[in-house]
Amino acid sequence: MSKFRKDDSKELPEVSTASLPDIVFMLLFFFMSTTTMREVTLNVKITLPQATELSKLEKKSLVSYIYVGTPQPQFQKMFGTEPRIQLNDQFAEVSDIPDFITSERQAHNEAEVPQMITSLKVDEYTKMGIVTDIKQELRKISALHINYSSRKRVN
Repeated sequence: MSKFRKDDSKELPEVSTASLPDIVFMLLFFFMSTTTMREVTLNVKITLPQATELSKLEKKSLVSYIYVGTPQPQFQKMFGTEPRIQLNDQFAEVSDIPDFITSERQAHNEAEVPQMITSLKVDEYTKMGIVTDIKQELRKISALHINYSSRKRVN
């Protein structure tokens, strides 16, 4: 009968950690498959204008973005408060746009080049002069498929 004797000095057994690596890898694969990486860090403030007639882009891999807006507060000492152009992660001038579009075209197949779109993400308070200059540069290199990004107007 000594088998059934109550012994208060017994400790609880340790928790098994054998399945812990499986759980960690399941979580790792879940987050790897569901998250997307931010492609560009915005150095300019952009409030997109509102529009009523919107269409969604089909193939976003063929879109090259040009951002125009006032620099973020940490960049205002260096670049001022006037609207600036951002290509990828750096500030640029209007004269840098042809090189940017050319490099974007070279990154794709020749068959995809005619389908490429240049999307302008311009702050709603930016003057049209800089947008006109950008469009002139795009015309010079025959990048004629232009899209203006906007947000849906809420009534």
